[in-house]
Amino acid sequence: MSLLKKIKPKFWDHHDSASGIHPRLFSFRRKWKMMVLFSSVVALIPLIAMTWVDYRITRAAIEAEALERTGRLVSSSWRTVSFFLTERRNALEFIVKDNPLASLQKVERLKALLENLNRLIGGFVDLGIVNASGRIIAYTGPYHLNGANICRQACFTEVQNRGVYISDSVLVKGRHRHIVMGIKYRQLGGPYFILRATIDSKPVIELLDQLDVGQEGDAFIVNKSGNLVTPSRLYGQIHDKIPLKVPVYTAGVNVIENRTGTGQTLVIAYTYIPDTSFILMVVRPKDELLAPLRATRLKMLGFLGVSAVVILIAVVGMATYLVHRIHAADQKRIEALHQVEYTNKMVSLGRLAAGVAHEINNPLAIISEKSGLIKDIFTLRGDYARDEKLLALIDDVLAEVMRCGAVTQRLLNFARQGDITFQRVDLAEIISEMIAFLEKDAESRDIRIFIDIPEDIPELVSNRSNLQQILLNLFNNAFAAMNEGGILEVKVKRESEEYVSVTVTDNGCGIPQEDLGRVFEPFFCTKTNEGCTGLGLSITYNLAEELGGTIFVKSEEGQGTSFKVVLPLTSEKRESQKACPYYPIS
Repeated sequence: MSLLKKIKPKFWDHHDSASGIHPRLFSFRRKWKMMVLFSSVVALIPLIAMTWVDYRITRAAIEAEALERTGRLVSSSWRTVSFFLTERRNALEFIVKDNPLASLQKVERLKALLENLNRLIGGFVDLGIVNASGRIIAYTGPYHLNGANICRQACFTEVQNRGVYISDSVLVKGRHRHIVMGIKYRQLGGPYFILRATIDSKPVIELLDQLDVGQEGDAFIVNKSGNLVTPSRLYGQIHDKIPLKVPVYTAGVNVIENRTGTGQTLVIAYTYIPDTSFILMVVRPKDELLAPLRATRLKMLGFLGVSAVVILIAVVGMATYLVHRIHAADQKRIEALHQVEYTNKMVSLGRLAAGVAHEINNPLAIISEKSGLIKDIFTLRGDYARDEKLLALIDDVLAEVMRCGAVTQRLLNFARQGDITFQRVDLAEIISEMIAFLEKDAESRDIRIFIDIPEDIPELVSNRSNLQQILLNLFNNAFAAMNEGGILEVKVKRESEEYVSVTVTDNGCGIPQEDLGRVFEPFFCTKTNEGCTGLGLSITYNLAEELGGTIFVKSEEGQGTSFKVVLPLTSEKRESQKACPYYPIS
């Protein structure tokens, strides 16, 4: 038997032949599907909605946290960069205010100041004094810039206009990229001059490299034109133009989103560094920032999936249980209706049999009386008394009348099946009466009947009509299972001090092993011929239990079937055991 057949409910293939033109109203499979569908929708929609809302809230929280974390990263970084530049600018302002121009023009003094600056705060490459015409009049450092004219450089022009200027990264002597810082100062009663310093940008680059921007993120500084001031992992080297739009000036740290041409969404946090043209930017792919969301999403989907499976299992189980109970109740209702119909039919049949028996008994009595009178007349007259052939014919008439009387008496006994009282009955007599109903059918089909009833079998205190119906049903089933030339065996046995058994065995078609456990179920029928209601063995089983007994069955397909009815000897009703289809029958 396949797994599907084992788990398939009994009501799944049920078809009510009495459904008429409205089969859908009596379809238990449809009821089960509707119940499962409706219950699943009602249970799963709130769960899915709750999970979706929770996911949206969690996503918004994770996005806000990611954007805030990126903003904090930029905020802490620009403060460090700004402090780096401000510290060196303040140092230069202190130098020009604390040292007269004459002292600063001395190379030894500049050299000493450069050494002190690098010892205290570091990052200075050289120092130079530039006069109002743009010529370097004093210089100390690794480059030969003494006497050079820088009047055309942006540093000289901007510092004249603004007083303080911090340049972008510049290439010095084609080898090193530094930041040039200039301070304009005018001493009392003298011309103004510019203190020019070259600051190594390596500490700034190292600072940005140390930022935790993820595997695909980047941190860099650009100027207002969009050119890189520090190298970028994504967009190239210094002075390369980034493909992103330069953000407009706003105070503080700002976080925006930008979609690239490839469809990737970038989270850009930026801030303008005060007193410079620098813009510190941190760029991170949004997908990378939302990586924790993927784990959360998987957990939510897992929770949703497990919950949905549990709900569906519970719904299917409950729907199957409820529909099974409905089906069982409906089967009991139909069984009760059929039993009432069957009982009414048997009562009507009994009344009909009693009426027929009475109607036949009257003419039979007249025939018997007249035949006896004729025989007496013939006996008194000498001419007929010596005619043995004529007297033999009269005796045959009387014998057939007696035979017909016996038949009508059996009909009258069968008609009393409505009597539910318990009385002493002869089991052998009842078996003979029921066999007598089938004698003609057995003769026409050449079925041989063997009856084995020991002489020590006592009488039973039982219900005669129930015993008749039990035996008649078993005999009819046996006849229906056999072909012409079959053999029917009826064996009575004393099982114990309190029980006797009647075993009815035929050599018919037998019952398949997978159907043995269902032969006593209502409406279960193995015969395909029309008129099979599947109630015969069910009613027989119930009748046996009413008598305090039970029924066992043993069968082999193609070999035959044996039904064993175990009955108590007394009328006291006993709590019978449940029928066991595989009880060994001897």
